Amino acid sequence: MSARAPGNIVMLTGAGISAESGLGTFRDKGGLWETFDWQKLATPEAFAADPHSVHAFYNARRENLVAAQPNDAHRALAALELLWQAEERGDFLLVTQNIDDLHARGGSREVLHMHGELLKSRCNPCGHLFEHEHAITPDTPCPDCGQPGGLRPHVVWFGEMPLGLDTIYEALAACDLFVAIGTSGTVYPAAGFVAEAKAAGAWTVELSLEPGEVSTLFDERHYGPATRIVPEWAGRI
Repeated sequence: MSARAPGNIVMLTGAGISAESGLGTFRDKGGLWETFDWQKLATPEAFAADPHSVHAFYNARRENLVAAQPNDAHRALAALELLWQAEERGDFLLVTQNIDDLHARGGSREVLHMHGELLKSRCNPCGHLFEHEHAITPDTPCPDCGQPGGLRPHVVWFGEMPLGLDTIYEALAACDLFVAIGTSGTVYPAAGFVAEAKAAGAWTVELSLEPGEVSTLFDERHYGPATRIVPEWAGRI
């Protein structure tokens, strides 16, 4: 850890933090995009061409998520956030690339989902965004406008802009500590967050099962299962 006490914290989490809860990663060996073709399931063009297959893929993932439970890594970050806010140590922003809700169920109060949320749906025709844990088909009507065929998962697909980037970059420019947890460092813009934080003078920490693509940019690195290394690191802070 750096000599100065951390004030403002930005956390970035990826699929690795939820892997031990039984949710699949994407780019690792055996990950979802090794089993499934993302070009047929995770682009606006794929949805327009074959909404049945896209909905079936996300319906299965939604069912898996509802059955999953947060793990000790999720709970450790929630406890750290609670302490940070209670002692007024500085700002605390948890940004996740994950579309699951395990941070919230683990106790985190505010989470910025830059890639959307699986348990929400939105209507393309009217823009209505709503909580939705159940299966969707191309015939499912929008609960607001009533039109069928316009619902899609509230997730950011390839070729679409991540959410909340202005808020994230503002926080990175003011942060004293940046921590990346369970992320491969291969997907931009998230892979570039560590460089943004270092430019602002922040101490940077990588917590992951193994080194990511941008590991050399981190000042501090710890590798192992998230349920072990995240609580250990959070306990030291």
